[in-house]
Amino acid sequence: MFVFIGNLGLPGCDTVCVNLSAKEILDLAEEIIHKSTRVHDAVALVSLDKLSYENVVLPLAELEARQLSLIQCCVFPKMLSPHDNVRKASTEAEQKIDAHILSCRKREDVYRIIKIYAAKGESISPEAKCYLQCLVRDFEDNGLNLTAIKREEVERLKYEIDELSLRYIQNLNEDSSCLFFTEDELAGLPLEFLQNLEKTQNKEFKLTLESRHVAAILELCKIAKTRKTVAMAYGKRCGDTNIPVLQRLVQSRHRLARVCGYAHFADYALDRRMSKTSMRRKEEGEIPFGVEDLLYYIKRVEELQFDLDFGDIRQYFPVNLVLSGIFKICQDLFGIKFEEVTEVDVWYHDIRAFAVFDSGSGKLLGYFYLDMFTREGKCNHSCVVALQNNALFSNGACQIPVALLIAQFAKDGSGEAVPLGFSDVVNLFHEFGHVVQHICNRASFARFSGLRVDPDFREIPSQLLENWQVLRKFHVEVNIRLSSGLFDQIIYSDDDADLLQLIRSLHPKVMIGLPVVEGTNPASCFPRAVIGSEATCYSRLWSEVYAADIFASKFGDGHPNLYAGLQFRDKVRSVLAPGGGKEPMELLTNFLGREPSTQAFIASRTNYSL
Repeated sequence: MFVFIGNLGLPGCDTVCVNLSAKEILDLAEEIIHKSTRVHDAVALVSLDKLSYENVVLPLAELEARQLSLIQCCVFPKMLSPHDNVRKASTEAEQKIDAHILSCRKREDVYRIIKIYAAKGESISPEAKCYLQCLVRDFEDNGLNLTAIKREEVERLKYEIDELSLRYIQNLNEDSSCLFFTEDELAGLPLEFLQNLEKTQNKEFKLTLESRHVAAILELCKIAKTRKTVAMAYGKRCGDTNIPVLQRLVQSRHRLARVCGYAHFADYALDRRMSKTSMRRKEEGEIPFGVEDLLYYIKRVEELQFDLDFGDIRQYFPVNLVLSGIFKICQDLFGIKFEEVTEVDVWYHDIRAFAVFDSGSGKLLGYFYLDMFTREGKCNHSCVVALQNNALFSNGACQIPVALLIAQFAKDGSGEAVPLGFSDVVNLFHEFGHVVQHICNRASFARFSGLRVDPDFREIPSQLLENWQVLRKFHVEVNIRLSSGLFDQIIYSDDDADLLQLIRSLHPKVMIGLPVVEGTNPASCFPRAVIGSEATCYSRLWSEVYAADIFASKFGDGHPNLYAGLQFRDKVRSVLAPGGGKEPMELLTNFLGREPSTQAFIASRTNYSL
């Protein structure tokens, strides 16, 4: 086993090292591959008359549990390390490890052993049986249950899909479009936003088409012409290059689905999700009104309704105060407490680490890191990364979960944290819900631990936690997700959908009558439909439905209810503790005492008054 020399790690958690050098990352990647190969070789050589859970399934399960944290030690630095050579080594290590994992899932000798063992029907725990099914699926997703000819076709199509997906994303990443505005044309934008923009010699501000810049313009800029210019430029990105790529990609995915025995790609993608089959819908309608003005006027209506200025309230949300508030809510709601860990290695000086304990017993539940502020070399998105998953081993040892929350908050010129805008507070609440979900999971198998649950189910804890924000968001985001979800479902359900005409048809009906911005085709800049959420973009909306039902049923008065929170976290009918080892619908039904309902979600939207 690889040994971390001089590692000042988290107490009792010596398999997570966050500060490896470039050489250590590459050496660790080789060790991971070597160990994995040995275990797969051993499973492949098990005699057919001696197949058992202990020599077929258990070695693969424990390999996966032990190696996840080591893999993450190699992979996450590419997103966060301040050192270019470390980021390059991390990217190289990830490519090698991914290639190895794929090659393992194409091994016919290992698949044969697993398939024969599964057919024996040996009595094992429900969670172990679920893991065995996942192992079989890993191989069959790569065509090992198909004929040689079909398997070759699957490999060819997957390679083509990967190439097209990468090309679509690269086109967006390489897009360097920018706009220039005078200070008057950016009226309404806060001073700290303008100070962070590059300024030309003729005193114009350079605005890139990064989503954070675009969102600020559409929400805060008082000049309608500026909002329209930005919305049009944003919606036109990569129009000439990405539309043909997406069309080819959709057709390739349909062909892959048919080779695997499905009518179309949506059914292929949804077969293992909470929503088992695709839904086709036709939407139409058109009212001539500028969609680029929607976010701006929603913001103004909210300011009037709540008698506040969203720019002014920033002063009330310093980062540390918001964190303290989130910690207090989680303590009161889930019976957990947080203690900062100071004597620990980090990859940058402002990274913080925390231990999480059960408030009643004092038992250590897990750890998390906070990487909160933007800096050179850091990725530009917010998310939660699982550095280590909970797992139980055959020798009785328990591996505790470790999470990493990545945010993109700003510092001023003196290096002090800039107070958070309201949308920043919303996002932090949401992401911290994923931290709680990861830490409170108690699945025996790393495969089912933390965030490795059905994607339709993954957002529920975060959506539930958002109910304790100071304000409730206007629900235009729901309409946007509904529009994108319908578009995504239809293109992956129909063979010959006209992408532009489909968007023109869907958008006005879903977006309260507003047509798509003139001259744009959002299909050219919709990465979720290309990689990561293809045919499943509705997931977050489903999570909102379930979270609304849980909140209304168990926390209806809006106050943190420790009894209900503990039931949600760690009791017999828990939602968080079992993770992916149980069917999501079973977890929700057991917790609610009935099947989930859409009524609370619908009521929360229709009762919203201005």
